Amino acid sequence: MNKPQDEKEFVAAPAPNEQQVEKPPRARVSDAVDPDVSAQPRKRDYLDGFVNQQPAEGAVGGAGSDLQAAVVEALKEIFDPEIPVNIYDLGLIYGVEVDDQADATVTMTLTTPHCPVAETMPGEVELRASSVPGIRDAEVNLVWDPPWSPEKMSDEARLELGML
Repeated sequence: MNKPQDEKEFVAAPAPNEQQVEKPPRARVSDAVDPDVSAQPRKRDYLDGFVNQQPAEGAVGGAGSDLQAAVVEALKEIFDPEIPVNIYDLGLIYGVEVDDQADATVTMTLTTPHCPVAETMPGEVELRASSVPGIRDAEVNLVWDPPWSPEKMSDEARLELGML
């Protein structure tokens, strides 16, 4: 069978080692040209306030410090999924310590070792404590002694649960 002369045969692409192709240059921010950059002021970044937030002034650590109080307030935002009371008022937090290097140590327990949130609650407590501005690191110590009992609840928690 004869092919017309204007039809070309297709040839396979050359192997990568047969042809040397230069890589295109990488894009750089300094190469960008924006003629209107001086005409338009940059809009405020919505995360600017969060990123630049500074810890409250006062003693860095120790009992009664502002940083310790801020960690306690952050822990009061965590609620037990089965009981409509925060874990601090429920009595699950045994202690919050903040040292001079702004490291927080939270000692806590759970209502029972078989609590459904036993795997996730300590991680959430650590995350909340470490998210407080000024805290460098947070550690959670989960203890079972002394065991939790309803007597450890605050009066606010007892009132919320109708136990007063």
